[in-house]
Amino acid sequence: MSSPVLIVGSIALDSVETPFGKLERAIGGAGTYSSFAASLVAPVRLVGVIGEDFPRETLDLLQARGVDLEGVETVPGGKSFHWAGRYEYDMGSAQTLDTQLNVFGDFDPKIPAGYRDTPYVFLANIQPSLQLSVLDQISDPRLVFCDTMNFWIESAKDDLLRVLERVDVALLNDAEARQLTGTPNLAVAAQKVLDIGPRFVVIKKGEYGATLVSREGQFSLPCYPLATVKDPTGAGDSFAGGMIGYMAWRESDSEDDLRQALACGTCCASACVQDFSLKGLEKLTVDELYCRYDDLQSMVQFDKLPPRE
Repeated sequence: MSSPVLIVGSIALDSVETPFGKLERAIGGAGTYSSFAASLVAPVRLVGVIGEDFPRETLDLLQARGVDLEGVETVPGGKSFHWAGRYEYDMGSAQTLDTQLNVFGDFDPKIPAGYRDTPYVFLANIQPSLQLSVLDQISDPRLVFCDTMNFWIESAKDDLLRVLERVDVALLNDAEARQLTGTPNLAVAAQKVLDIGPRFVVIKKGEYGATLVSREGQFSLPCYPLATVKDPTGAGDSFAGGMIGYMAWRESDSEDDLRQALACGTCCASACVQDFSLKGLEKLTVDELYCRYDDLQSMVQFDKLPPRE
């Protein structure tokens, strides 16, 4: 039996345009994507806020996946967080066209009493002061992940540093790691983040894979090879959800299991980007996760050099 995962993050309606299509007011948000990925292998407890415009069928879909929604607040008469963005052919980053915080602008996460002893916690990309508030409300978690973004590094760095002092796994993309530490070398940047406090750092490098760094060493994986990428929105959140979901399933906090979690997160992210919104993750079954994991493992296996003569 897997341990549960507590996820605190945004639940949104996204309007996304890529060279391969366009979708208006589709389901999005870091909390949504990460919950959907984690729920493939572990029960999830989601904390977030929505307006009355959020589709009931999506909440039903999350519940059908094993996501507990007691911590999701619906603001009467309110409108849900809305983000609109466009991707060009390189799909590396989105051009933000519109951001409407709506009810998310006043988000003050209240962790239900039944959630507070959840052993596995993911603080998705929200304001660092809110991440600190969540940490103050939970008791003795076994493993805490946190995510962030360049905006918080610029505008709320002191609070972010306090968060990093209190978590076990920090997730940053390569640009964020460089920005936070003021160094261009990712290996040095990762060590500087470890010096702040987390036991592990995960550097996300998009289409070039990800690296797990600890005091004991580092472990890197490529991305999962795909012939079709339709929408990269939510890939990083799906990656994080797959990682912490795996750790909860294994009921572990070991570095060896985190290496396997990195692979599971990579597989979840690969499914996410193959379609718009949650459609790619909806198609990912446990059997398909195992197949992608095996494919990824076979890509990085190689023999030792023959003995020197």
